[in-house]
Amino acid sequence: MKAQHLTAARAVADLCNASYQGLELGSTEFVFRPEPIGEGAFHFDVGTAGSITLVLQALMPMLPFASGEVSLEVRGGTDVNWSPPIDYLRLVATPLLARMGVDMSLQVVTRGHYPKGGGLARVNSAPTGLLRAMQGQRPRRVNGIDGVSHSVKLPRHVAERQAAAAVHVFAQNGLPNPEIDIQASENGSHLGSGSGIVLCARSEDSAILGGDSLGERGRPAEEVGKAAAQRLVEEVESGGFLDRHMGDMIIPYVTLAEGVSDLSVSQTTQHTLTNSRVAELIAGVQFDPVGSLGKPGRLRVKGLGLTRRQVAASPRESHPIGDS
Repeated sequence: MKAQHLTAARAVADLCNASYQGLELGSTEFVFRPEPIGEGAFHFDVGTAGSITLVLQALMPMLPFASGEVSLEVRGGTDVNWSPPIDYLRLVATPLLARMGVDMSLQVVTRGHYPKGGGLARVNSAPTGLLRAMQGQRPRRVNGIDGVSHSVKLPRHVAERQAAAAVHVFAQNGLPNPEIDIQASENGSHLGSGSGIVLCARSEDSAILGGDSLGERGRPAEEVGKAAAQRLVEEVESGGFLDRHMGDMIIPYVTLAEGVSDLSVSQTTQHTLTNSRVAELIAGVQFDPVGSLGKPGRLRVKGLGLTRRQVAASPRESHPIGDS
């Protein structure tokens, strides 16, 4: 276990008042005994630039089944490599999950980039108790694109140039002119400098696809904006209802939902294959063949139809967890 894995596991434990053994840095196995999911205010600190969004990914599937309202404050990195940017969760994941019955809001208070971190995100949620299945095969025509281009402790023109490069790519590909929110803070309370851009396309049947890119030292702002826009163009042209990243993130929710979910995914990633298999092993559901690695895929599964009452009444057994 690395630091952000450890923070995520301990955050889950706090939310359900779990007892555990072996939960420490470097562990390959630990024992976890959960209790009913609680309510109230919780505060977590990943440390340095560890990913806030990876911690939130661990906690979010629990929120519909909590005993009451939950507020979360998580400190760490909001925009770091190898994890979803915080604006992806806010613009793409949260609206899609709302259609399934996840009632939560996400606020970015301060940004945190590698290596200093120091970002802060707040989540507020209300329990709904039962998730709805979701169906979506092929999105229709894109009728809007929006996004956020940000820069902190850098000149404002960095965020503006990222956005302008993205607009140029969309114009070349015949997509609507996007509405991109420029968020620039040359000073402020941020610990370190950084930039990035998150874009999302919305279609007539409410499909939402995302594309993003993160700034790096020595990387031109135009390249950052162009890369995010090109990724979004690829997602739109794939014909998938979900983009490749949402394809793996939605698996816990369709596993727990009531009814049959049937969703097309732009590309099958290793995360998609791994998450679906873990869901089958833990929950006993059965996904239809998901697809081949790197190819368009499909998520079709009959969910558990889990309710808050079942969560509160389920027996508390200990299960060793390792090598996942």
